[in-house]
Amino acid sequence: MPRVKRLAFVDHFLEEFHSNTYLALLRGPLKKRGYEVSACVANQAAAGRQWAAKNRVRYCADYAELARHADGFIVLAPSNPGVHLDLVRKVVGFRKPVWVDKTFAPDVATAKRIFALADAKRIPMETSSALRHTAVQAYAHEVGRAAIRHMVVWGGGGSLHEYAIHPLELVVSCMGPRAERVMRRGAGEEAQLLIGFSGGRTAVVNIYPRTDTDFAASVTTRKGTRYIPVDGGVLFRDACAGILDFFDRKGPTFPRAESLVIRRLIDLTFSPAARKGFVRV
Repeated sequence: MPRVKRLAFVDHFLEEFHSNTYLALLRGPLKKRGYEVSACVANQAAAGRQWAAKNRVRYCADYAELARHADGFIVLAPSNPGVHLDLVRKVVGFRKPVWVDKTFAPDVATAKRIFALADAKRIPMETSSALRHTAVQAYAHEVGRAAIRHMVVWGGGGSLHEYAIHPLELVVSCMGPRAERVMRRGAGEEAQLLIGFSGGRTAVVNIYPRTDTDFAASVTTRKGTRYIPVDGGVLFRDACAGILDFFDRKGPTFPRAESLVIRRLIDLTFSPAARKGFVRV
């Protein structure tokens, strides 16, 4: 019988949606993939111990102990990207694969530093939002990335800082990392990004935080346009399956250039220059 593969959760505050959701998926619908959450640690240690006891997961007092009970690390803290650099720094020395939750880093410079930590230890690392594995990407794969001329995507969620990544993940995962220029329109938290890609390809990204706006996309090829809603009912199951694909492969499942250009586009979303006209990506 194959040995169960062990994953350790590394978080800021373990009592959060992603830790609870991924744990339930690994113990339920994705149990046959052969993974378990074997250990955990959190910056907020007291609350982390409570979460661990409630969910019957080993809480580790230090990172060396954590590494003894893990074949790979999932760095969570989805609402606290500012702690990702420090959390990654604490685990890369154990030379085991590291997957990092959205948003990868607070800015593109820090994102490059995080990847550099992994490179220095020669370990695989990957990051994405939950919108990396949906029916939109399945359709893009069906028609071929090169056939896509234009996309329009929509997304809601919480704050613009935290949720801009999701519709951008939809676009870049389908159109690739060669974004050349971007402009922002809209007031307050509402944002519409106009993105020019190489080869005259274009995208419009509509982000309406704190509204009842479902994630969806339209994909245009020279043959026509297909509107594709994102199925929220299977969203995290498929996202978690994508994480396991990374650990199965022990290597990235897509180019890191995509993650870096997504972070760069988020940075430019808050650039005053992008509100005045197109800026180079």
